[in-house]
Amino acid sequence: MTMRDLLGSPVIRWVALLLLCAAYLQGGFDKAVDFTGAIAEMEHFGLTPPRLFAAATIAMEFGASLLILTGFYRWLGALALAVFTLMATFMAARFWELPPPQRLPAANTFFEHLGLVGGFLLVAWHDLRERRAAST
Repeated sequence: MTMRDLLGSPVIRWVALLLLCAAYLQGGFDKAVDFTGAIAEMEHFGLTPPRLFAAATIAMEFGASLLILTGFYRWLGALALAVFTLMATFMAARFWELPPPQRLPAANTFFEHLGLVGGFLLVAWHDLRERRAAST
């Protein structure tokens, strides 16, 4: 088996998608198990009504991940998590507002999340490209 065969296998593709979604599956699970904590997190970021935002966040993290992992409207799930992540990043990782000792770790978090956004955009692009090729 060549490296091309290995990296092109459906199993590797699905594992890569699972790893890309892992933080959202874990986050949705943690928020669902500790809904009071999820509400507190929404309050911390000034999102009102916090219960609604907590429930919507759980639904987004699980729902979009499910779309990506099943391939059913994968592009839509990927775009949803890209937009969600971009918005959350600008809300939660405002490194430019922090004093120097806290700035570096927050900047790292900010740019790591931008990397996730890029990954989700690639997933959407690839899925739409595959769909277009299959329909011609």
